[in-house]
Amino acid sequence: MKNLAPNLTRQRLLIEGFYKIKVNRKTVENYFRRLTKSLKLKAYGKPIIFSPGGIGKEENQGYGAFVPLIDSGIAAYVWANVKFFSIVIYICKSFHKKTAVSETKRFFKAD
Repeated sequence: MKNLAPNLTRQRLLIEGFYKIKVNRKTVENYFRRLTKSLKLKAYGKPIIFSPGGIGKEENQGYGAFVPLIDSGIAAYVWANVKFFSIVIYICKSFHKKTAVSETKRFFKAD
């Protein structure tokens, strides 16, 4: 699709991988804190973190989370049973993709 708004700065990145750490609600909060700090982003609210708690398919258990940023937001999806994560970073300013990937890999001890 053609660039519909060339005057609006926006950058997005999807990071996915398998993790080797124990993940709970606090882990997700800590990840958001670490990533926003390393990318020099400011949150304007606390992260919203959901867990289905046994509702739905067994393979989909884990966490869905979002942190609102001054310049947009970051969403995180974590599958606990298969130790998989999917992070969507959508920001209305430029950021270093390599920093986002390396911080995420280091935090989750991902390959």
